[in-house]
Amino acid sequence: MSTTAEKTPVDFWFDPLCPWAWMTSRWMLEVEKVRDVEVRWHLMSLAVLNENRLDELPEEYREMLATKAWGPVRVVIAAQEEHGPEVLGALYTALGTRIHNRGEGPTKEAVAGALEEVGLPASLLDHWDGTKYEPELRASHKEGIDKVGQDVGTPVIAVPGADGEQIAFFGPVVTPAPKGEEAAKLWDGTLLVASVPGFYEIKRTRTQGPVFD
Repeated sequence: MSTTAEKTPVDFWFDPLCPWAWMTSRWMLEVEKVRDVEVRWHLMSLAVLNENRLDELPEEYREMLATKAWGPVRVVIAAQEEHGPEVLGALYTALGTRIHNRGEGPTKEAVAGALEEVGLPASLLDHWDGTKYEPELRASHKEGIDKVGQDVGTPVIAVPGADGEQIAFFGPVVTPAPKGEEAAKLWDGTLLVASVPGFYEIKRTRTQGPVFD
């Protein structure tokens, strides 16, 4: 059995609002079961990501960012700052299960239920409309984007490259989340492309929406 210190660290940036980040995060939890990997969770924000290009976005997406994107990340960053980054993994699982699998959406009620499930105080909801921890949110977001570059979304993962330094990617975008050996194969492939200097992207048009199972 490997100790935590021997496990390969994977840094994962997510916005709980994003269904594709949710799918990728469930894949990474499967990878933890079949490879010596430890996921370290970080917060990014779709609202911050898109704030300087709102005029380019469809009206429906702009409205979603304005009305649904800020509250959940404000509560999550407050949880991180007041209770430590180790709470993020369980909180994200509780949030994503409600928002995506159960179809509750990024509502205040869904976030309240997630906080209760993981034993965090309901008082964190006081940050729903607050900006106390916005500098920390923006710093976490910037850390991920600085690693991967511009013109990407969430999720961002950073994995070991050829020289031991981390290589960050947007994605992988996958549905449904692979399990067991399929999860391991995708992970092994991710490490493989990360080991090739000059590799940047593989992409095709999505023809299927997120499959939550």
